[in-house]
Amino acid sequence: MLKTLLEFLQSSAPVAYDTALLSLTILLGIGLGTIRIAGIRLGVAGVMFAGLLLSHFGLQPETGVAHFLKEFGLVLFVFSLGVQMGPGFFASLRRDGLRLNLYAFLLVVTGAAVTLLGRWLLGLPAAVAVGIFSGATTNTPSLGAAQQALRSAEGSTDAGTLAAQAYAAVYPMAIVGIILALIVLRRLFRIDVAAEAEAFRQQQGEGVDPLDRMNLRIDNANLEGVPFKEVPGTHETGVVISRIRLQDGEAVQPATPETVLHVGDVILVVGTRAHLEQFRRIVGSVAGEDLMKAPGAVTYRRVVVTNPAMLGKSVRELGLDHIHGVTVTRVNRGDLNFTAMPDLRLQFGDRLQIVGDQSSLDRATAALGNAVQKLQETNFAAIFAGILLGVLLGLYPFQIAGLPGPVRLGLAGGPLVVAIVLGYLGRLGPLVMHLPLDANRALRELGIILFLANVGLLSGASFVSTVFSVQGLSWVLMGISVTLLPLVLVGILARRGDRMNYMNLSGMLSGGMTDPPALAFATALARCDSPAVAYAAVYPLTMLLRIVAAQIMAQF
Repeated sequence: MLKTLLEFLQSSAPVAYDTALLSLTILLGIGLGTIRIAGIRLGVAGVMFAGLLLSHFGLQPETGVAHFLKEFGLVLFVFSLGVQMGPGFFASLRRDGLRLNLYAFLLVVTGAAVTLLGRWLLGLPAAVAVGIFSGATTNTPSLGAAQQALRSAEGSTDAGTLAAQAYAAVYPMAIVGIILALIVLRRLFRIDVAAEAEAFRQQQGEGVDPLDRMNLRIDNANLEGVPFKEVPGTHETGVVISRIRLQDGEAVQPATPETVLHVGDVILVVGTRAHLEQFRRIVGSVAGEDLMKAPGAVTYRRVVVTNPAMLGKSVRELGLDHIHGVTVTRVNRGDLNFTAMPDLRLQFGDRLQIVGDQSSLDRATAALGNAVQKLQETNFAAIFAGILLGVLLGLYPFQIAGLPGPVRLGLAGGPLVVAIVLGYLGRLGPLVMHLPLDANRALRELGIILFLANVGLLSGASFVSTVFSVQGLSWVLMGISVTLLPLVLVGILARRGDRMNYMNLSGMLSGGMTDPPALAFATALARCDSPAVAYAAVYPLTMLLRIVAAQIMAQF
């Protein structure tokens, strides 16, 4: 009955038919994804298998519409991921990005080696080999690049069609294989995922000491009449002064870097415990009073930076101490807290702790914006401007010596690279690049669902006939080898030889296979987004490597 209704819609209302079929695919796929078999859930990958099933029974969308929704869903997913990971991406590269990318490089090389070995053993054409390589590593852009290279080399579309058939044959099992590899590694090393997630969060916080405050009495006679900013060690330790009680006064006053110190004054400074101890040895001793509780008109306030005019400016360039008579003592950005160093540049959503009297705080608050409701607003203009730039970057041809044709980042690599950069910078010209966490997750999930649903609907018609032939089964077995062998070997090497945390391991392997469903599985398993850090760290380079590797195998 349902099929009859859909067939009627297809003939009389094609747009309604495509919409109904897509909705049915997603609904059925979400249900399939919740079913556990031997403790394994497909999760979001169930949407693709629902598409394969419906397509096999003749329910297929309009091809052009399905291709658009598939690619647009992929762009939405990678762009949202890049925006989220942008602020911490370059810090992750400095911390352990080189190590992660070395393992990802080894994953690509091992996969290519297994593909070439399988091609030699089975006597496969180059087109089939690159199709298996792309499908077994779930990398659609590399398939497109390989098809272009095959057309250039052979002058016909037949080889490209053969590559697509091999890709469709091995792709579904690759999704399962990558997830299976993550489960095998977890059980092989008896990994407690919750404990690994907590250890990862602690590791991410290493080197970022919590801030503290200290009341100090000026005992060093050499500091008489010296402005705070000129005190030796101020710049090196990064401590910030917020309050002062003069030696001959009772009331506490706001203090700035320009405040002149005198012997006997008591000051309140903010910094890490180690830096405060270092600064104490320079200026004097710990005071027996707490200026936070002393009488005076000084108070503090936490303010959110939402005024576009303030974005990109450093704390020094804001001039809040000169213009409004307040001092910025702390900055909170995401999960990080640090002192307001003069050269620190502000981003949208930064939370500043400012100190001063009530009227001064009011003026500074108005200048900074403090429009908290804007943190929940999605700037779609900035998002689609970024997507436009990402698409253009993805289409740009990069010429590599030794290859007869150029390579491209494609619709996955280009938007991801642009999103990471814009997420780090926080703006695109006058446009603020801000995507609330809930909106980010919604766009990511929508993108990956659209992508997988249409992959299944486009592949299902010939899937069964191809896979369940002798030739197709050989492709599938080779594809499973190309998927599992590199993952398990590199996973064992990283875990046993390098003691890599499972959050980094699962993210690196998912990103090394450029596989969004595996990332979705890993994040669901971890109950947090921690695997996405390593995923984003290796994804751009891995995407480029797989595109290049596929074109090399196609051309030579």
